[in-house]
Amino acid sequence: MAAIVYFRKVCETEEHVEYEFGDDPGRFGRRLTVDRGSRSSTVHDALVDHTFLKASQKLNSLYAERGVWPERGMSVS
Repeated sequence: MAAIVYFRKVCETEEHVEYEFGDDPGRFGRRLTVDRGSRSSTVHDALVDHTFLKASQKLNSLYAERGVWPERGMSVS
């Protein structure tokens, strides 16, 4: 079974980056915040599931690769 998650940056401050994410690129239903210092993520609805973990891991991977937080993206496996 394939898993897909889309994400889009909502806002960015010196301390945090906030994203909306979900399995439908036209309708994001959830949000997560990345702490820029620790690069740890928290999900706003407190539901730590595969979709959240996949988005969080992809965001950190892209940041490590590019040195900037992506505006948008997706992860498929």
